[in-house]
Amino acid sequence: MSGPSKLGRSSSLRERRGLAATLRDEGGLLGAAVAPDAPGDGDGPYAAVLAAIREGYEQHYGSGQVLRTEDRDLALLAGDRLYALGLALLAERGDLRAVAVLADLISECAAAHADQDPSRAEAAWRRARSALRGAD
Repeated sequence: MSGPSKLGRSSSLRERRGLAATLRDEGGLLGAAVAPDAPGDGDGPYAAVLAAIREGYEQHYGSGQVLRTEDRDLALLAGDRLYALGLALLAERGDLRAVAVLADLISECAAAHADQDPSRAEAAWRRARSALRGAD
């Protein structure tokens, strides 16, 4: 089999278009909840991945910048969907080290919030961004 897989092309397209555009294109409740002033994903090889995971985190523990909803059940489901999207983007790249970094990040953030220690969650975010900086 030669050339990129259909899944790989899909991932590449999602990364180029950005999180907000991807969610709008998917439609449904999440597409309708995309904020008109949603920020871009940022720069770097893992920008789309980090944007999806961070928005998932914010949907679980705060209020997101890309998706805006008052429905807490929808926010929790959106958070799960965004975590899955970010990890799927990594899995499609075949970067198992980065998958482990972000899986650990999600776990550390959940534990920090269970312990009511959001500063520990922010420290986990800084470590994860640092671990992924310049990796490709």
